[in-house]
Amino acid sequence: MTLQQLKYVVTVAEKGTLSDAAKELFISQPALTKAIKELEDEMNIRIFSRTNKGVIVSREGDRFLGYARQVLEQTNLLEEEYKKGNKITRRFSVSTQHYSFAVNAFVDVIKKFGENKYDFTLRETQTNEIIEDVSKRKSEIGILYTSGANKNVIEKMIKRNNLKFIELFTAKPHVFISFNHPLAKKESISLEDLKEYPYLSFEQGDYNSFYFSEEILSTLDRDKNVKVRDRATLFNLAVGLNGYTVSTGIISKELNGENIIAKPLEVDEYMKVGIIMQKNIELSVYGKVYVEALKEHLKYTEIP
Repeated sequence: MTLQQLKYVVTVAEKGTLSDAAKELFISQPALTKAIKELEDEMNIRIFSRTNKGVIVSREGDRFLGYARQVLEQTNLLEEEYKKGNKITRRFSVSTQHYSFAVNAFVDVIKKFGENKYDFTLRETQTNEIIEDVSKRKSEIGILYTSGANKNVIEKMIKRNNLKFIELFTAKPHVFISFNHPLAKKESISLEDLKEYPYLSFEQGDYNSFYFSEEILSTLDRDKNVKVRDRATLFNLAVGLNGYTVSTGIISKELNGENIIAKPLEVDEYMKVGIIMQKNIELSVYGKVYVEALKEHLKYTEIP
């Protein structure tokens, strides 16, 4: 087994087809296929299943790729530390629910490490994918919340994937609405106040149960529901439809503009927001700087 072979299989998994991976790696497709077959034979596993549309990662291949990414990350760090003359491509990924402080901290990491070559990824994605990304080492760090309603399910998934949850802060639920919403002048908002307005939430794909919802209190029955995939769309609908969503109350005017405000929601609940990471693996230098950047942003943020 060689580092080159590990790079090959990780690239194939990312690209989804052998032809696209071969182009990315600047080798012929037959040579790539041969290298992967030799690795599979040596390790006595089948990493990929071939289909007419491309390749599909097998269950045992999924696990193998997690280890492969880990080895490549550590190799990259070693080269960066000791090959002083070489410009190493810095790689770092975060998967998160839609939190402005997560974006701001990511910007800080790029500013600190982005003077040379880098390949950084920030995924604002679905809750299940966050856990899956960190489990498979597609991302080093994930950011999500637990509450009284989803805690047992989320914690079981975290434990099953050999991850750990480290709390960043606890917040009371808030409603995000437009600054000119009919309820905008109220000091706090009740669920009864919200009944006539559209409820906006982030779509969770195949895992659209309330346990994976990014919005707390998702089990409540609402007459008007709109699901979206990205932050900008959600806030545009909040302005255009007098819609609302429920989150921590932490909002960034730099990222979200002046149009969106947060109001306390009159419920007896909480949101514990934290990071998830591999249980037995130390964070890379990028991961450590990112976590410190998160804490720094939150230090100067009034937690509702």
